[in-house]
Amino acid sequence: MSETSTAEAAGPRGLDALSVGRRIRHHRRERGLTLAQLGEAVGTAQSLLSQVENGKREPRLSLIAAVAGALGVTPADLLDPAPPPTRRAALEIELEQAQRSPLVRSLGLPQVSAGRKLPPDALEALVALHRELARRHDAANATPEEARRANTRIRLLMRAVDNHLPEVEEVAEDLVRSAGYTVGALTHRQVARMAQDLGFSLIHVEDLPHSTRTVTDLVNGRIYLPPASIPGGHGLRSLALQAIAHRVLGHERPASYAQFLRQRLEINYFAACCLLPRSAAVQFLSAAKADKDLAVEDFRDAFGVTHEAAAHRLTNLLTSHLGIPVHFLRVGDDGALYRGYENDGVPFPQDSSGAIEGQPVCRRWTARTVFEVRNRTTENYQYTDTPAGTFWCSSQTGSADGGGFSITVGVPYAHAKWFRGRDTRVRRRSRCPDASCCRRPPAELERRWADAAWPSARLHAQTLAPLPSGRFPGVDDSEVYRFLAEHAPREDADGAAGAGGPAGP
Repeated sequence: MSETSTAEAAGPRGLDALSVGRRIRHHRRERGLTLAQLGEAVGTAQSLLSQVENGKREPRLSLIAAVAGALGVTPADLLDPAPPPTRRAALEIELEQAQRSPLVRSLGLPQVSAGRKLPPDALEALVALHRELARRHDAANATPEEARRANTRIRLLMRAVDNHLPEVEEVAEDLVRSAGYTVGALTHRQVARMAQDLGFSLIHVEDLPHSTRTVTDLVNGRIYLPPASIPGGHGLRSLALQAIAHRVLGHERPASYAQFLRQRLEINYFAACCLLPRSAAVQFLSAAKADKDLAVEDFRDAFGVTHEAAAHRLTNLLTSHLGIPVHFLRVGDDGALYRGYENDGVPFPQDSSGAIEGQPVCRRWTARTVFEVRNRTTENYQYTDTPAGTFWCSSQTGSADGGGFSITVGVPYAHAKWFRGRDTRVRRRSRCPDASCCRRPPAELERRWADAAWPSARLHAQTLAPLPSGRFPGVDDSEVYRFLAEHAPREDADGAAGAGGPAGP
């Protein structure tokens, strides 16, 4: 069969079979025809038409044309993406779609036929119940517990692929080259060129919605960013690239919190691939390895990014391109692990579910001992003996609104030979997760204070607070939509072209 005939047989791509079927049913009933009579008029079995009307079979274009002719309407009337012709038809479609969803199927509930015998109030009630079921499911997906489970699944998946996504690497490499990148740091002008090539302009505003980092207007081709005067240009480049990533990676509205987190991972990965492009980065790292002088700070300075961005980008490239297993940690000055990756066997602290976020890092690890060092202007190096072997690590500290933190990159002892700082004489021993290592207090202190102390814990709010529910987790829809309306070009805001007045910012 030819490509043309195949496409015709399958019907229009993206066809909503259930909506088309309900439109056919609506017009058939308006004409007072039975399924048998319509089948006879178009030369098609009644059983086939029944499947079509119930959305269980996608109609061919030839059948749509024949049915439209028999019903005195045009094929466009049956394929119209606008809302169904009646409220009942809309409710029937919504009920059918809800009952076919994975959520409802997983419950094993019996299917309710949305036929003519189902009273209108019963149909309304069933649809409302399914909406509430979906809402509660979405709310449950946005809880910290689900976030931890989803984070754990993604971390294990990325460890299995050495934290390397070649398909994203390829897309980023092509785009930065098209924007004129050759070597060194990616410029703001090149980022703007990348956005322009995709049909978007970058707009800096003072009033971004509080719950967002960027907002993209898909209708008017605008990506709204924080003010250009904010210190640290790498941040603005990264934010713009993350917004661009949603478009080039074909993201759709996340259907679950796990999908939301996966998209966040992918846009961060894409931004890193652009700021430290693979070809230039691998060339730089390969030369440093040949000189046995790999260093996060050199990698950072060569591409004009943050220490954390450079350290995390190393996890994408060291194993996949240089054959070096690696681990990465971001640890708060309170000792909690906020972000981590490893494919070298370093024993991260975990809770019973396997999650690492918020877990206390051993006090003898470099990520903690670096806070004891007075000179923090350069990287600090240390060997640490653990139950899983000896690891060499490099740590650097920083500060944020939430307090101090450390960024650590480490490798097994055998691979320390490639890095600057391998000659350090600093060495610690960790027995964690054995509680006697650093978490169990000395017996004398415990006897004296166990029943005499009542401390009040500093609880991180994000460990308990669920994300606000909306079209995108954590985003205030109302605030975003008001923002877009205020900033849209006048003709779009007024709902008609040629309304006059100056364009938006």
